[in-house]
Amino acid sequence: MCHLPKFTDPNLLVGTDTSDDAGVYKVSDELALIQTVDLFPPVVDDPYMFGKIAAANAISDVYAMGGYPKLAMNILCYPEHLPKSILQDIMRGGSEKILEAGALLVGGHSIKDSEPKYGLIITGFVHPDKVLKNSGMNPGDVLILTKPLGTGIINLASKHSLVAKDTTQIAVEQMATLNKASCEIMTKPEYSVSACTDITGFGFLGHVYEMAAGSNVTINILSDSLPILPEAIEMAAMGIIPAGAYANRKYVEPFVKLSDQVPLAITDIMYDPQTSGGLLIAVPENQSNQLLKELSQQSDFVKIVGYAVEKGSYNIEVI
Repeated sequence: MCHLPKFTDPNLLVGTDTSDDAGVYKVSDELALIQTVDLFPPVVDDPYMFGKIAAANAISDVYAMGGYPKLAMNILCYPEHLPKSILQDIMRGGSEKILEAGALLVGGHSIKDSEPKYGLIITGFVHPDKVLKNSGMNPGDVLILTKPLGTGIINLASKHSLVAKDTTQIAVEQMATLNKASCEIMTKPEYSVSACTDITGFGFLGHVYEMAAGSNVTINILSDSLPILPEAIEMAAMGIIPAGAYANRKYVEPFVKLSDQVPLAITDIMYDPQTSGGLLIAVPENQSNQLLKELSQQSDFVKIVGYAVEKGSYNIEVI
């Protein structure tokens, strides 16, 4: 992106200059548009569930910006040799998730390809004064994570039948769950959320780094408090690690101070590329317990995972 021309407009509230989850454009004093796009190849064997997960993942960026999705368009790559029934199942899963989000499917585009890929272009709405960016944290703010980590590891392990079916099912259900309820709770007027992002392919520490760097703070991560999928620690200890985790580690590791007490398996999980992960919400400490209580009514995995302090020598300290 650094080699592309710069696009400027006084109404462009969030563009490519930052590492945010979506673009935001102000239309009026009361309305701004959120624009995002995402697609990927299958992460599960069931085409119907793949459609649901891909749609939930794409829609999540709108929730991370504090908005709500309104319009959706399919993006699809599909091989000619596969039966059309699989294609129909993928789009059916995606359409059901769009409907659940309260958005409208208005079209899309498809091309021939060697493997299936599916995703969505999403347009969302938000009030211009209520846009949530992944920067804006203040020293003392607390971080809350709404979904467990380890989806990349469990997906890889599942392909080789190394984990229980129940574990795979929990991972699939988490990936297919919209971040809608969490967004509706965190945007209530009683909460003053300072920053938000969703945890996806850049991994937990990758997204924490973006928040810390953009906010000019150091974020302390409480490694013992991280919500983690069942069996993910065991699989990581066995070396069942997706290739993307190593790429994430290579990029982010120079900005991380890691305590010697943190097990390698936990470190690998923090770099694990996630699919349709949870929201990572920054909120003042005096509001954190109440927000945690409300969010926990939606899921047992919601945890306080860290807090911000004045900027130090590192962007992240894992303790």
